[in-house]
Amino acid sequence: MTAFADICVQATAFRRQLHRRPELLFALEETAAAVRRELTRLGIAWRPCAGTGTVADLGPATGRRIALRADLDALPLAECTGLPWASEKPGLMHACGHDGHTASLVAAAAWLKSRETELPGPVRLLFQPAEEGGHGAREMIADGCLDGVDLVFGYHNWPHIPYGRAACPLGPVMAANGEWSVTITGRGGHAAAPHQCIDPILAGAHFVTLVQQLVSRQVAPQDAAVVTVTCFHGGTADNIIPESVALVGTVRAGTTAQRDALVTKVEQTLLAACAPSGATATFTYSPCYPATVNHAAAASLARIALRAELGADWEWSDGVPLMAAEDFGYYLAAKPGAYVLLGAGRVGQPVHGCHSAYFDFNDDLIPVVARLWARIVGLSI
Repeated sequence: MTAFADICVQATAFRRQLHRRPELLFALEETAAAVRRELTRLGIAWRPCAGTGTVADLGPATGRRIALRADLDALPLAECTGLPWASEKPGLMHACGHDGHTASLVAAAAWLKSRETELPGPVRLLFQPAEEGGHGAREMIADGCLDGVDLVFGYHNWPHIPYGRAACPLGPVMAANGEWSVTITGRGGHAAAPHQCIDPILAGAHFVTLVQQLVSRQVAPQDAAVVTVTCFHGGTADNIIPESVALVGTVRAGTTAQRDALVTKVEQTLLAACAPSGATATFTYSPCYPATVNHAAAASLARIALRAELGADWEWSDGVPLMAAEDFGYYLAAKPGAYVLLGAGRVGQPVHGCHSAYFDFNDDLIPVVARLWARIVGLSI
């Protein structure tokens, strides 16, 4: 049997190999090939799923089948870490830790394979492409990755939670999100004669101010929600009132239903902001990911494993649920399961959050995750 420490050393080297060669969304030929080589080396049968995704099975043919998921894709961001294993691809980097998620699942696969005869039920490994906005989980499910699965688990490293702590609520973990865009059209003209114009900038400013009140005044204080305006474009010169302006933003909430209700209010606020001046507006909305909401029974199973792995003081609740979004929500809409946020913060070091050009995965999580997954699927440690 391969020593657990050796498995983790190999997985750390594999993580840094992946970090050097980041790829985006579904275009993961190098990454997929690397994962599949590792599975083949371990003697674990696999099949492609959703193109560059991979599904692998091990353990007995019967019993409760538990799926464990890792995401594969990187981000379009120039790395600034200066680390020996920094990205070799300009403008691309693993700034969210998916390289570490993948490596820790490979480590778990190696450990589970070495004790395969002890597994009480079958285990399915899901290596998923396109989490970063590409709805990869949805495509994996459409390609059958959850067929025959009874429970599904995943995790995300979280630098703002200290290492050795974790969050695994019995309900919402991460938000449902959506993107909206607005065009406000007025009547352009000379800035010296505003009375002859319909000023879309003023209407837009009213909208920006009013829409900030949705969360503070129309959402219960107990409910998590965010409405943010991220772009406001309009005008070409100091003496011209423009014909139109464009705004872009996001809406997020702790449940998918709350998000959808909030979107309706955003559009109503837009129309109210335009009405006094006679400006007109178009509103376009694109829902992104559903909320990631744990199933209580599955989360309880994960919480027992977290306590066994991290100790009695493991639980972290500050800032949870997160207003970030994650396509693991698709899995939890299809099957019972749970999602864990594992603390990655390093003592005495600056916190570089996910999607930062200075982010690097905390490799100390690799053995933690491998043991956590082993506990959840029923192996004693």
